Amino acid sequence: MSEALLPAPRTKGRYRIALVCLGNICRSPMADVVLADRVRSAGIDDVVEVASAGTGGWHAGNPMDRRAAALLTAEGYDASRHRAQQVPASWLDDFDLVLAMDATNLHDLRSLGAAADDRVRLFRDFDPLEPGGEVPDPYYGGDAGFRDVLAMVERTADAIVEGLAHVVHR
Repeated sequence: MSEALLPAPRTKGRYRIALVCLGNICRSPMADVVLADRVRSAGIDDVVEVASAGTGGWHAGNPMDRRAAALLTAEGYDASRHRAQQVPASWLDDFDLVLAMDATNLHDLRSLGAAADDRVRLFRDFDPLEPGGEVPDPYYGGDAGFRDVLAMVERTADAIVEGLAHVVHR
């Protein structure tokens, strides 16, 4: 991943990434947990913050979907701390990068305010296998959908962390 793909940090020495889906119980929390894990493993968790939210607020305060949490736990991640929240419009100005899981989420985010296009993007714009693809919502499907989402999230998180190494200066 080239350094140019990630926008510059708003604050030198800090980088904030938000992950957004519809209800903040499946896709974006899975991406949040995995990306935060990758950031920790890369040793940059002291300068990179990861958060997630949903465009809708009906699940606010609830834990992650049990299927998503079970899969993450089985794969060695800690899904226990997540609580769903609705994305505030202020995130468009506060975060360096706001990543939507699909085109509808992206549209909803852009309708919240006039954020720069390079700061509000699709999560899979950074997917090395299918740049610009959407992360499908596994909520109404079976376990295979959650496994597919996890595979997309893991490889995309790896690519994002690789890019962060170029934009986060210590």
